[in-house]
Amino acid sequence: MKVVNTIILLMLFTSYAAFQALSQNPSHAQADPEVLIGTWKLDMTPQNSSDENWAMMRVKKVSDKGFQGTFYREGVKIREGKLNTQTGTLYGALISGDNSGEYNSTFYYKEGKLYGSTHAVDREFLSVWTATKESY
Repeated sequence: MKVVNTIILLMLFTSYAAFQALSQNPSHAQADPEVLIGTWKLDMTPQNSSDENWAMMRVKKVSDKGFQGTFYREGVKIREGKLNTQTGTLYGALISGDNSGEYNSTFYYKEGKLYGSTHAVDREFLSVWTATKESY
């Protein structure tokens, strides 16, 4: 009986310790979509620090499953802005477009930065980008 009680106590302690570690580590906390609201400066060529190819994303409104705003430049509305936080990480996807075609973009949020990609089917390219939130 002592062995069973010891095993149960060890299991309870291990479960409690794991819960405490997860609840105190913000990287495992549920991501808050509100963090997206604002203007983001997109570095369209993050692998080349000498290139200054910038774009923007302005998020005006978020809900638990979607967001609205503009992407790439003023006047280019975000369509079908969707969010997903089911793994504890904030992921987003959107469609935008201009006279050259549609752009499908995805991103995730980590430690104050967005990491994304944009696929332009009609222009046959895939761009990888990062973004930082502009402060005012």
